[in-house]
Amino acid sequence: MSARPQPLRVLRSYVNKQIYVRLKDGSEYMGTLLATDSTMNLVLDDTVMLADNGKTIKARIGKALIRGSMVEYISFNPEQAAEEALLK
Repeated sequence: MSARPQPLRVLRSYVNKQIYVRLKDGSEYMGTLLATDSTMNLVLDDTVMLADNGKTIKARIGKALIRGSMVEYISFNPEQAAEEALLK
């Protein structure tokens, strides 16, 4: 039986790659993951805030710190996440 992947280990493997983050308040962000910690706080670079279910860029933020307790989910395939958001 294979071991289940550890969420923090998976998240850390995506440092320097683009991710999609949806917060509990419904806001959506996409950016390059620079760092994370044991509470899943995220530091993103080249961050954009998305609107219209990921169809348009609402704001260009640059560097952003996202508190881990506010994260609803993270997608490591931003294009797929935007498509799924459109289906809701």
